[in-house]
Amino acid sequence: MPSMRLALAQIDTCVGDVDGNAAAVRDWVRRAADAGADLVAFPEMTLTGYPIEDLALRASFRRAAAAAATDLAAHLAADGLGHVTVVVGTVGERPSRERRVAALGSPGRPTNRAVVLRGGVVVAVYDKHHLPNYGVFDEFRIFTPGDEPCVVEVAGRRVGLVICEDIWQDGGPVAELADAGLDLLLAVNGSPFEEGKGHQRTELAARRAREVGAPLAYVNQVGGQDDLVFDGGSFVVSTAGEVLASAPQLVEHLLVWDVPLRGEEPVRGERAAPLDPDEEVYRACVTGLAGYVRKNRFRSVVLGLSGGIDSALTAAIAADAVGGENVVGVSMPSQWSSEHSRDDAADLARRLGADYRVQPIAPMVEAFEGAMTVEGVAAENLQARVRGVILMAISNMEGHLVIAPGNKSELATGYATIYDAGSIGGFAPLKDVDKSQVWRLARWRNNHALDAGEIPPIPESSITKPPSAELRPGQLDQDSLPPYHLLDEVLDAYIEHAEGRAELLARGFDPDVVDKVVTLVDRAEWKRRQYPLGTKVTALAFGRDRRLPVTSRWREPVDDPGPIEPPVVPDPTDTATPEGANR
Repeated sequence: MPSMRLALAQIDTCVGDVDGNAAAVRDWVRRAADAGADLVAFPEMTLTGYPIEDLALRASFRRAAAAAATDLAAHLAADGLGHVTVVVGTVGERPSRERRVAALGSPGRPTNRAVVLRGGVVVAVYDKHHLPNYGVFDEFRIFTPGDEPCVVEVAGRRVGLVICEDIWQDGGPVAELADAGLDLLLAVNGSPFEEGKGHQRTELAARRAREVGAPLAYVNQVGGQDDLVFDGGSFVVSTAGEVLASAPQLVEHLLVWDVPLRGEEPVRGERAAPLDPDEEVYRACVTGLAGYVRKNRFRSVVLGLSGGIDSALTAAIAADAVGGENVVGVSMPSQWSSEHSRDDAADLARRLGADYRVQPIAPMVEAFEGAMTVEGVAAENLQARVRGVILMAISNMEGHLVIAPGNKSELATGYATIYDAGSIGGFAPLKDVDKSQVWRLARWRNNHALDAGEIPPIPESSITKPPSAELRPGQLDQDSLPPYHLLDEVLDAYIEHAEGRAELLARGFDPDVVDKVVTLVDRAEWKRRQYPLGTKVTALAFGRDRRLPVTSRWREPVDDPGPIEPPVVPDPTDTATPEGANR
């Protein structure tokens, strides 16, 4: 019997752009057919984009998606591709179980669906059984689960079909297919990127392949959608746990593999080299920003350039995402800005090929202070907020997206001036990257440039100088915060691993440091609620993953049950920083 060729099309889609997504499917099916594919599989909810959130609850949107699937099948046949079997994700609909509601003519409930197209028609459908309701996922509220398995015949091979979470839960549709005599188990996915998640996928897929006695093909979405990044990395794994073929991460790709008959020795296909961990995170940040800019119909970005590490790394990410010529960097020196910071900002812009501008803030600050008495921290924050106003004015006049260079460490502790150049705007590429990793990513990007024979984009002094907001003479970040290597270690334990005060002290952290950091984090929730979206790269990011009550007065109990309060720390509401040299 001739072999059956599978193509896994990991493509970038846009939520709500049903027509554009359908056009992309037609294009990639043509590429797959040219490569000899009999079966082409696309990611979860490709036609609608993913995650569609409450769009799924709109009956008009579901009707449009259903019509698009029917039209797509017909167009593929008209394109001469009707012989190719195409599996594509979309939103479906099941009849309401409530008779009274159904009798009133109300629409049914939405499902997370995969449709199988061949010969100009929809030949099979499958509705996702297990609906995740944790982390970034809210599917249990939005969708209704399916309850039927799906097996399709393609070129003499039996192919079982499941969707994403169905392979993460024991039992269910995979268990039902264990005795189905499959030649292939196909899983279509919209699995967001997280550091270190790749091996979890392949290990899980290997278990499911053994369960059904057939290779498992895993196709995943790629691209940025709001604060989520999908990293692709599609693969095929054998029942023995060997990765037989794999696609690169964070790029669109067509992975082609020949499916053996059941019991035959599987063949090995192309294998993409794994990314270095820092490269993986850096490219995820680039992908996230690029997707947000393009899908919101911007062409360029603007940000403040202070000469510090955060704004330097953010600008480098922006240049890689949209091109250096589409990055506007604005230096906004005050009376406290050092000469070396201004020089580093100008040097960075030259290296990136960015549009560089200088707008001193002193006249604006003086005008404000002439009309109103402002002293102390309020005066420092005024400088920072004037910078935010300047960036928004440029955005309004020229149509650039303002991007914020703040990092996760500062966001966690509230060490940021709200509404300033470090926190204002539409997107924050480093929102889920802690300060220690900011330095590592800057080093990786510069070394990557050197390896390619290019000039490193980030000036060395921006990486090595002590972080400072430069809002008063001699100011350093460490005047207000523990050293970043220590701060990030405490934050990781407290936020990522949800360890309480007792666990942190058991690790050997100084009690004063623990109490200060925990108090700062708990007080800063109101600021985090107002921060722009930013690329999620860790398992627990601020925003979708972690939200505490803004008005909560809960505190981790101290060892002494007496009336001793944790050490008093400055109110982070009055903490200035953002657009200084540390940015």
